[in-house]
Amino acid sequence: MMWIKDLEFERTYILWFLLLLPLLAWWLEHTKHRKKLFINIPALTDGLQKKSKSLGFYEVLYKSLLYLRILALAFIVVALARPVSYSFQEKVTIEGIDIMLVNDISGSMLAEDLKPNRLEAAKNVAIQFIEGRKNDRIGMIAFSGSAFTLCPLTTDHRMLIHLIKQLRNGMVEDGTAIGDGLALAVDRLRNSEAVSKVIILLTDGINNRGYISPLFASELAKQRGIRVYSIGVGTNKGKAPYPVIDVMGRKTYDFIDVEIDEEMLSQIAKNTGGKYFRATDNTSLEKIYQDIDKMEKTLFQVAHLSQRAELYHFPLMIAMLLLFLEFFIKFIIIKPLP
Repeated sequence: MMWIKDLEFERTYILWFLLLLPLLAWWLEHTKHRKKLFINIPALTDGLQKKSKSLGFYEVLYKSLLYLRILALAFIVVALARPVSYSFQEKVTIEGIDIMLVNDISGSMLAEDLKPNRLEAAKNVAIQFIEGRKNDRIGMIAFSGSAFTLCPLTTDHRMLIHLIKQLRNGMVEDGTAIGDGLALAVDRLRNSEAVSKVIILLTDGINNRGYISPLFASELAKQRGIRVYSIGVGTNKGKAPYPVIDVMGRKTYDFIDVEIDEEMLSQIAKNTGGKYFRATDNTSLEKIYQDIDKMEKTLFQVAHLSQRAELYHFPLMIAMLLLFLEFFIKFIIIKPLP
């Protein structure tokens, strides 16, 4: 029984009386008046003298009466000492964080300054990030010339990862509508009751499409208590290799300018209490997501609970059963006479 290891007595001094019980048993044994035994079965009375050996069983029962009473007294003493048990447990409440990933899928994300290209590198680190956030709801917005919801907030991370793996350039018209993507993510988090709401915005360009300016979208995020971490992706060498298919169907490379509006991305993060990061290669991009993961840890609330249970009724019930057994043996099975 697990409660035995948490057993305590509120009146431990009463347990000292247990030491007197062996002395009481000895005194009663040596001072009582021994009485003859008669069996309360009239049909057997005539043959009792011939079967003296059968009296041994009743003699044992008679002698047991004293020890039953002493044992009952012992359990009464234990009951008076007020045994109690305490059970302890920790109640853990997990408070997840709602996170919307906002990912650029414009044509420039196919540049190969990150391997195998910017888009695939961003997808890979996003998947790693999701796999480490088991208690959070996560969703994704994708944008190029316009924005769309790839997946709403969900705890079904397997489905989300499957959808991210299918994400590719060309799903919508080309361009870079950063403001629209950010505003759509804010709208997806609008009714969230999570203790922390976060947007991770990743882009490699300058806002050139859409209906909502990025800074206005950041104000909407600020009003709703949403923190934005912005990430600019692209080499710091000025130009990045870009795959091109020539007229013969062969893959060649051209170089495109790396144009990231870092001032705007920094302002978005600053407005919302977030932080701006620059990813120039795969390693730095992975480190950025690791840093965000550390900053936005899932919250755990641990409550230490204890429960007190009175146990005196157990020894008291045992004492009553022993006294009843003594009564049954003394007045029902055997019958002492003067």
